[in-house]
Amino acid sequence: MAGDEAQSSNKPTDTSSSYYLSSSDHLGMNFVGDNLLNDSNYSDWKAEMSNALYAKNKIGFIDGTISMLKEGAQELAVWKRCNVMVRGWLVSSMIKEIKNNVKYANTSRYIWVDLEEIFGKENASRAYELWRQLTMVHQDSLSISAYYTKLRVVWDEI
Repeated sequence: MAGDEAQSSNKPTDTSSSYYLSSSDHLGMNFVGDNLLNDSNYSDWKAEMSNALYAKNKIGFIDGTISMLKEGAQELAVWKRCNVMVRGWLVSSMIKEIKNNVKYANTSRYIWVDLEEIFGKENASRAYELWRQLTMVHQDSLSISAYYTKLRVVWDEI
């Protein structure tokens, strides 16, 4: 019986399976709204996209816990279908210039790692700008909660 449960968790019809795709899922779904990935918003975009993929039970396709199956594996076609869907979701949430850099990637994991390599590195000029912004935040007529939120947004990005 335990073996049956383990097998059913990989069936694409099981809603708790990472291989499950609902009838409303499509390649062009945009989980980040107007916050398309550009040169200056990687950390915000990454957080939003991670949350969306986690909610869709597809985070394993980008974090490496659901790796590509070997040729001949019974569920390879299902894995490929889900990978293509996640790739579509990632690409549809980027500006055109960034899409062009990743459009030939074979896996969603490769796209994720590539984006981390490009945008995830510490950017000294951006760090300086954020620290400067932090020192220039003043409460003025803001409420304490609005002032704290303003500080927190900059601090979180740092």
